[in-house]
Amino acid sequence: MKPRIKIITLAVVDLQKSLAFYRDGMGLHTEGIIGTEFEDGAVVFFEMNDDLILALWPRRSLAKDAKVPVTPSSPS
Repeated sequence: MKPRIKIITLAVVDLQKSLAFYRDGMGLHTEGIIGTEFEDGAVVFFEMNDDLILALWPRRSLAKDAKVPVTPSSPS
């Protein structure tokens, strides 16, 4: 079996702004923000080519799920 990457997850500071950038600016298809009914569950999924999924999670939610401290954002 050939190894494949299926999901790329990015931690973002502002989920709404990131959604707008990738959807409106880059033209990627999405259902929008889902999972808001769950605590720390909001996420955006973009369907890419070859069944690749780009996932955007709020930094605080991803850090909590990974059980790591939230560190300051990188300026670059």
